[in-house]
Amino acid sequence: MDIKTTIIIIIGIAVLALLAAWIWYMRRHPSDDDELFDDMEGVEFEQYCAELLEAKGFENVETTPPSHDYGIDIIADRDGISYAVQCKCYSDSIGIKAIQEAYAGKDYYNAMVGVVMTNQSFTKTAKEFADKLNIVLWDGDYVMDLIHEVALPEKKSMIDLFRNLRKKSNNKIPDNNDLGNNNDKTDTDADKHMGQ
Repeated sequence: MDIKTTIIIIIGIAVLALLAAWIWYMRRHPSDDDELFDDMEGVEFEQYCAELLEAKGFENVETTPPSHDYGIDIIADRDGISYAVQCKCYSDSIGIKAIQEAYAGKDYYNAMVGVVMTNQSFTKTAKEFADKLNIVLWDGDYVMDLIHEVALPEKKSMIDLFRNLRKKSNNKIPDNNDLGNNNDKTDTDADKHMGQ
């Protein structure tokens, strides 16, 4: 092998190593788009996720009432399969409580698939529990992949999409106060850290 071939191989390996390092860095360090989740309230995140699913091809996408939702924030269909989605916008990993809510809510809404969708990761315990109960987990990396895949005409960035979302009404499903559940859906700090 001559010196030119050796140099070309070394340069090629260096370029691949830099590319791999850049991809690893981008997955581990939040971009400006990722930081937008820090400012979102729970209901805003639910609306955002509903918009995201609709842009990804889900049909009949509806958000449930902010209270009395039986653990489900979004109901949607895709390819003849009904989904019941629990959304969690947290600053820490998601524990088993969200899995329990999705499991119970899936049955309440007669959905085929229960999902927990979050901007974060899941604890090991939550993953094991979800696997046992057949609950699908869409973590922050999966959500970011969806964000970058959707092609909405008005979407220049995630921030633009969020601004458009804030202008929309949250009245897709009327609040039905006679559902009989007076529990609100707030999580305690202990629930947020469960299973870590």
